[in-house]
Amino acid sequence: MIELFTSQGCSSCPPADKILGELAKDPSVIALSMPIDYWDYLGWKDTLADSRFSARQKAYSQARGDREVYTPQVVVNGSMHVIGSDRAGIESAIDITKKANGVMSVPVTMTRSGKLLNVSVAASGQGPAAMHGEVWICAISRAVPIEIGRGENSGREVTYHNVVRNLLKLGDWDGTSGSWTVPLENISHDEGIDAAVVYVQDGSRDKPGPMLGAAFTPLH
Repeated sequence: MIELFTSQGCSSCPPADKILGELAKDPSVIALSMPIDYWDYLGWKDTLADSRFSARQKAYSQARGDREVYTPQVVVNGSMHVIGSDRAGIESAIDITKKANGVMSVPVTMTRSGKLLNVSVAASGQGPAAMHGEVWICAISRAVPIEIGRGENSGREVTYHNVVRNLLKLGDWDGTSGSWTVPLENISHDEGIDAAVVYVQDGSRDKPGPMLGAAFTPLH
């Protein structure tokens, strides 16, 4: 799973936004855009930014211990960070992180039934309590074109891909199988929501660790 921390006010971000869009077409990759708000003071307020994404990026840096917070930054499988415009670096990080114990090893499924999403997380396969984490669900807009009027990208139209528009914690996962039923209205407050992602991550919101499993489903 790839998370891109990006900003409409960052002149070096559009190449990374384009790469994320290309990676999002790969069915073996779950790629998310998480627009941050700390560049809003530069003359353009990011219309997709969420302070929760800025906090998540900072929490990742503190968990890694390197304090590296910048845009465009990609976090791969919750474990490594790479400059978002470095596609080769991203692909290398995918290969490296997926070899780590437990990373993206937990089967996760999500299906839609009317106005409900049904989420299932399998057991870890390493025995009860061998793994643990949190289960989160994200509402996604798969393509959002934005005309940027001021700031470093003034006059440009940039399309943002798989933009997280809302996220909700479903519960804790203790290594045993679990399931949740989520009303669509709980995560979807925007007409542009057309997909959902659920992920299981080691650690907590304040100390995020390796990504243990994830699933993507279109809503239309």
